[in-house]
Amino acid sequence: MIEATISVGDAEQLVLLLGTQDQHLKQIRSLIPARISARDGNLVVQGEESDVVHATAVLEELRTHLGRNGSLDSDLVTEVIRRVTNGEESPTPEPIAVRGGRAIHPRTKGQVAYVQAIRNNGLVFCTGPAGTGKTYLAVATAVEALRLQQIRKIVLVRPAVEAGESLGYLPGDLQAKINPYLRPLFDALREMMDFDQMQRYMDEDVIEVVPLAYMRGRTLNRAFIIMDEAQNTTVSQMKMFLTRMGEGSQVVVSGDTSQSDLPPHTKSGLIDAVSRLKKIDGFAHILLKGSDIVRHRLVQEIVRAYEEGPKKKR
Repeated sequence: MIEATISVGDAEQLVLLLGTQDQHLKQIRSLIPARISARDGNLVVQGEESDVVHATAVLEELRTHLGRNGSLDSDLVTEVIRRVTNGEESPTPEPIAVRGGRAIHPRTKGQVAYVQAIRNNGLVFCTGPAGTGKTYLAVATAVEALRLQQIRKIVLVRPAVEAGESLGYLPGDLQAKINPYLRPLFDALREMMDFDQMQRYMDEDVIEVVPLAYMRGRTLNRAFIIMDEAQNTTVSQMKMFLTRMGEGSQVVVSGDTSQSDLPPHTKSGLIDAVSRLKKIDGFAHILLKGSDIVRHRLVQEIVRAYEEGPKKKR
């Protein structure tokens, strides 16, 4: 049996680290059989060598994250425990400065690679399951680029494809009918800036959220253009979208190839483009996996269950 000591600081930091009613501590104990106790402002970890090493690494990473962001959540704790116990390295922090004093940190190696690809290439495609941060990180890097005056406007695009429901039966005019399809992009924006600033930018046309059909015939210069749910584009729609790119612009395309709502036997423009563009200089394709999911811990299990399919009866 060995022992390790971690200095935490004041009582408030200790409560934040261990969680309300020791929620985070209980998560660690449930997966790592080490004895963890608080003593004189320190955390003392005791147990078998491998358990102490794992528990200490988890607590140190959580303490670093707490110092950077001021809070922890149970999903992050679960992700850190999973990564440490599987022997995966902690991703190199690549903070995205979205507004005064607030930065967003990629939480997995895949997300780090995604942000680096966006910063180093003019055209980036990102594919992967739900919850991997495809749209969220793209919007964050766009907001950062706008803050740094690297671009003049942000254009967020989404195909308004009917997912088993008819647009014609939805109430309201055309704008009211397509708003639900654009809502995820609005939600991401709201986390990057306050409502008044977002509204002002939209009124001034600095931020534009539009359905894909509205992109035809346009040329966008010095713009950060993001297409979400790109698996729902046809080959001709994808070509139309990509050729809107003007001088000084950047394009990020994201989608989940396993969740297409296109009619049967219609080829996805996302899958087609990844194959066509792979040899172009300045193009990057990032494939995120189930291990990059950072939503509720159950999302990873849900995605895995659907990938594996129903178990065959004996």
